[in-house]
Amino acid sequence: MASSKDYLEYVLEQLQDVEDITYRAMMGEYIIYCRGKIVGGIYDDRFLIKPVPSAKRLMPEAPMELPYEGAKEMILVDNIDDRAFLSELVYAMLDELPAPKPKKKKPKK
Repeated sequence: MASSKDYLEYVLEQLQDVEDITYRAMMGEYIIYCRGKIVGGIYDDRFLIKPVPSAKRLMPEAPMELPYEGAKEMILVDNIDDRAFLSELVYAMLDELPAPKPKKKKPKK
């Protein structure tokens, strides 16, 4: 099941206090970035984030869920109505997220 654009827009609205939030559509779902780093994504109208230590510390009781079959488990963010918490969560995660991989240059013709 693909995620709805309405749900994506709601999550982005809740994240409006976080600087440099972007997203990319990917096979009916959406990957969420902050400062170019992948924070998580919208999968089947669920906001899932990477299970880095700071996220686990801020949400110790949050369930782990699969974004799609064959993927690694991610943390379900079910408290998306709390903008201040979401901002704190994303900013806490930033230093623990891997840097974006450099893009491969296309060979010149």
